[in-house]
Amino acid sequence: MNSEQLLHVNGIDLCAQTFGDSAAPALLLIGGAEASMDWWDDELCERLAAGGRYVIRYDTRDTGRSTTFPPGAPPYAGEALVADAVGLLDALGIEAAHIVGISAGAGVAQHLAVHHQDRLLSLTLISTTPNGPGGAGDPELPPMSEKLQKMFAEGGDEGPDWSDRESVIAYFIKGERGFAGSIPVDEERLRRIVTRAFDRSPSLASAQNHWQLEGGEPIRHLLGGITVPTLILHGTEDPLFPYGHGEALAREIPGARLVPLKGMGHQMPPPEVWSTVTTEILRHG
Repeated sequence: MNSEQLLHVNGIDLCAQTFGDSAAPALLLIGGAEASMDWWDDELCERLAAGGRYVIRYDTRDTGRSTTFPPGAPPYAGEALVADAVGLLDALGIEAAHIVGISAGAGVAQHLAVHHQDRLLSLTLISTTPNGPGGAGDPELPPMSEKLQKMFAEGGDEGPDWSDRESVIAYFIKGERGFAGSIPVDEERLRRIVTRAFDRSPSLASAQNHWQLEGGEPIRHLLGGITVPTLILHGTEDPLFPYGHGEALAREIPGARLVPLKGMGHQMPPPEVWSTVTTEILRHG
């Protein structure tokens, strides 16, 4: 694991960290909404690097040590996250990389594959839906679980006290329980991740800006033009984007290969599925 570095990209600073040999094929990890690089577990990154990849994880804008904006007022649109990924590769001197995105980050990855296909060696989409999270409302795809619908309908949760570590930890653990499948939630591991994110983030509340971004240009009709090798990893118990969303992606992207992650919900891959995740990503690349 190398030290974190701040890179000036598109008029802002992005904080990135790398694992492995810089001469190896690059693998860029793009996190979901509200998630700093901390959610890509150290050990998972090290396993991918040990498989012969130069692994890059980074804080998207408004998370971690990257540039943040006042909560509730993001002066950018969703397209900026796509441009940031391209700019990060430029700043690191990388012409093309294996791109791995999860949830909203996989929505960013789809845009990269459609508009910047020359920068991709391969594409891996985890826990997402055609055209990113906007696909959740597609009547042709299975709806979110009744339990999750009820949780959203009840609302009433204005979020934690962002200045209090324990309040923030409790907030994220509650969210993880709501989105998890039958694989048990490891609260001790979550506590470590959130504590690190809290300690690294000058403005943790700014990450909420991701939920206010517009969906951007619809690209589902362009997925058929993706020609890079594509892998889809999807939890069999995803309550937000049920497994049918992964199946839809596999149908719409030519040659895409779908691999189920048994018992996983809508979440960063837990250790129980790391063996499958690392094997499939490295095999795919």
